[in-house]
Amino acid sequence: MKAKILITGRLPEEVISPLKEKFDVEINHEDRPMDRQELLQSIENIEGLLPMITDCIDEEALNCAAHLKMIANFGVGYNNIDVKAATARGIMVSNTPGVLTDVTAELAFALILSVSRRLVEGDRIIREGHFKFWAPMLFLGREVTGKTLGIIGLGKIGKAVALRARGFKMRILYYNRQRIDLAEERELMAEYVDLKTLLKKSDFVSVHVPLTEDTRHMIGREELSLMNPTAFLINTSRGPVIDEKALVTALKDGTIGGAGLDVYENEPALSPGLTECDDVTLLPHIGSGTLETRFRMASIALENLVAGLEGQAPPNIVNPEVLSKRRL
Repeated sequence: MKAKILITGRLPEEVISPLKEKFDVEINHEDRPMDRQELLQSIENIEGLLPMITDCIDEEALNCAAHLKMIANFGVGYNNIDVKAATARGIMVSNTPGVLTDVTAELAFALILSVSRRLVEGDRIIREGHFKFWAPMLFLGREVTGKTLGIIGLGKIGKAVALRARGFKMRILYYNRQRIDLAEERELMAEYVDLKTLLKKSDFVSVHVPLTEDTRHMIGREELSLMNPTAFLINTSRGPVIDEKALVTALKDGTIGGAGLDVYENEPALSPGLTECDDVTLLPHIGSGTLETRFRMASIALENLVAGLEGQAPPNIVNPEVLSKRRL
């Protein structure tokens, strides 16, 4: 009998087709998250699960999945999965690393350009028929070239953003848990500073840290108060890294100049007042949203899933300690 697999979101058919020859595959073909009860019922008899980052695979869900052996998350981050609980049950968990670096860096820079030149506002004015004439002091934005970019989290994505900033002749400051190699600093033309200094001196602050207990609300009221009133905050990492209510207050009070967000603290819900702020570009979590990247993510997730179900160590396992508890 073929092992049963559940894929909770619509993926490219050409990637999934070969899977159907080996496994009994159930797929959510709609471009919406599975209802919670629908998910809990669907995982009762499966051995392999490929969830989206919007699916909460917590203790309750794992208790419903008595036969589950492998969770291949569709995403780099996996804070939607209770990895500790999965490990205790001998369930392997994997992610899709290494595919989001350039595409997320591109989006971060798109947000920088959008908020600095007020692109979304301009588009709305045209569409609403309010563009009547040109004037020298009308609808002014801010230049990016030559300004200071502060990068919080200089991992792969942060470094990719720094490389793009060099094309705009920007001064690059960075804050990281650990300082990077000096040779790499010189190559990136990046200067290491503490977080307070970065916030005070940057014209643009771009956040690229994972979501942990240490980074939750890393940017709150106090940190926002350190930024310049003309500075912009960009977030393409995880929503809860920023205290969204504090951000709304800072935007309305003019504490900072604006923001560009692709992720939200209680996604998809937004903090009250955020959509009323004209100086914010809001995107629907499209950091990895290109055909090329989503195809690669699907391929990697399925490779992990198949390996785990065929008794091999998944290439991108995030809880390797589970391997010692089971025979591969």
